[in-house]
Amino acid sequence: MTLIKSISGIRGTIGGHAGENLTPIDIIELTSAFAAFLQDGTPDKKLTVVVGRDARISGDMVSRLVCGTLQGMGVDVIDTGLSTTPTTEMAVLHHHADGGVIVTASHNPMQWNALKLLNAKGEFISGGEGLRLQAVAAQHAFTYADVRQLGTYSVYGNAIQDHIDAILHLPLVDKDAIAKANFSIILDAVNSTGALSIPPLLRALGVKNITVLNGEPNGLFAHNPEPIPEHLYGISDEMKKGRYDLGIVVDPDVDRLAFIKPDGEMFGEEYTLVAVADYVLQHHLGNTVSNLSSSRALRDVSRQYGVTYTPSAVGEVNVVEQMKATNAVIGGEGNGGVIYPELHYGRDALVGTALFLSYMARSGKNCIEIRSLYPEYTISKNKIELKDDIDIPKLLDAIAEKYANYDVNRTDGVKIDFEDSWVHVRSSNTEPILRIYAEALTENIADNIAKKIMLDIREMIQ
Repeated sequence: MTLIKSISGIRGTIGGHAGENLTPIDIIELTSAFAAFLQDGTPDKKLTVVVGRDARISGDMVSRLVCGTLQGMGVDVIDTGLSTTPTTEMAVLHHHADGGVIVTASHNPMQWNALKLLNAKGEFISGGEGLRLQAVAAQHAFTYADVRQLGTYSVYGNAIQDHIDAILHLPLVDKDAIAKANFSIILDAVNSTGALSIPPLLRALGVKNITVLNGEPNGLFAHNPEPIPEHLYGISDEMKKGRYDLGIVVDPDVDRLAFIKPDGEMFGEEYTLVAVADYVLQHHLGNTVSNLSSSRALRDVSRQYGVTYTPSAVGEVNVVEQMKATNAVIGGEGNGGVIYPELHYGRDALVGTALFLSYMARSGKNCIEIRSLYPEYTISKNKIELKDDIDIPKLLDAIAEKYANYDVNRTDGVKIDFEDSWVHVRSSNTEPILRIYAEALTENIADNIAKKIMLDIREMIQ
């Protein structure tokens, strides 16, 4: 099966049978349930929902189904069209809407699509809200509006520009310094909406020398869209020619951000948040948050500034909840997801780009020099595909018991902290797999730790 229903929405491959893949019936069912969920408790209020999508091939079809279904439920629709996840989140706030739907499967290949669901704050719905929504969908507890109560449809064509304008007004975004630095930048937009958002942001920041790879937003991804080293040989080769100060890579919905150094090597997706946090903390002391699968480097940088670092369960909604609980000034995830609450509570590659360029411009350091400021950790990211009959909670309990003599955290799966390393085992929120991440001071040690845990898991399954 390639249909995954989770507390944050629904994700699957296009085509096939209803209930097994992401089909029009599944899209309509979940959208109807989401509208009914939003209407619960406010039956007399006319609701408004913002809809946005990335450029993947199925996006237009899925978006039309979502918009039409919402109208059929009596909900007014504001359509941002081709947009980004953070832009759509900002649009919910801008229009004081009651919720939002983002049509994107994030970093998944082009045969996938998904619905990400937002509350009135422009944030992903919580775990508890997701469970209630699932119950509404399972029971088909929704009623469509009569003909005189159908929702309206309007287009919000200025969403990306309004997002950029809000970034330009942030005190830590130094447009003048960036313009004066005269950076040359290359972007890999992976044939999606990064091509519609990052170049205008760069131009608004005063960057004149911009090259875009894979810049046609047609959804025909030129390579696997997850922004990790093995997929980024094209931009890496261009960087090695010595014409650029920075390479920027985003995923299809532009909430993940990775950098390429002038030597063609990755800055390190894990270190995007670390560097941006370093810059923010130089000017605004406060607490930090990242998820349990993110690098220890953010904890180390936080300690240098005398502020508190707190880990959260994996997932943007969990990071946001922990950031609010600890009044964090910066947070995010090690996959290149920067959350800067001064703007909004959502992973945002646009604001991450603006803050990082401000850091480079104000400090006079290039990205190689900035990267050298941080501890050299290496994360080994692995996964094991799961069969339907695997008892995952029992398996995780067995792992925790085997390593009970170490520091074990059960907040999200099992994380085992060793003196100079850690390993985190958890079930994916978006795919039928078990993720095994390990971090250590060298790649070899991290790989060996991950391999040992994976061997333990396979023995336990057998």
